Amino acid sequence: MILADSGFWVALFNPRDRFHAPAVVAAARHEREGFITTQAVVTEASYLLAARRHPGLAANFIAALFDASVELFEPGREALPRAARLMSQYLSLPMDYADASLLLLAEHLGHGRILTTDQRDFGSYRWKNHYPFDNLLEVA
Repeated sequence: MILADSGFWVALFNPRDRFHAPAVVAAARHEREGFITTQAVVTEASYLLAARRHPGLAANFIAALFDASVELFEPGREALPRAARLMSQYLSLPMDYADASLLLLAEHLGHGRILTTDQRDFGSYRWKNHYPFDNLLEVA
């Protein structure tokens, strides 16, 4: 399963996004392996789609996640202290909870293969405090 960040989902569902074309290519390239994301990412992406474009895009996004059988990972309550430590560790970026949830997911899965438009932050983050993310979204 490939981790999917908010920026990837926004780009995929918003034809006016500057990363739309690379997101479409990446979605097609990796659909067989499948995608996994977190509830926090879904919340963030649906808000951004509704706010930047139209609430209908957010509804289409949610329906497509179900139709495509995208896996959802929800860190439990016990993961909140780790998320808080990560957010404190990356204050200079800063890290939000959606990003922290993806680090927790990478640690859970044991890999950091991700689709994200956020090259700066995910280029800096380290899951398990050591391993870099491998961004599979090819952007110029």
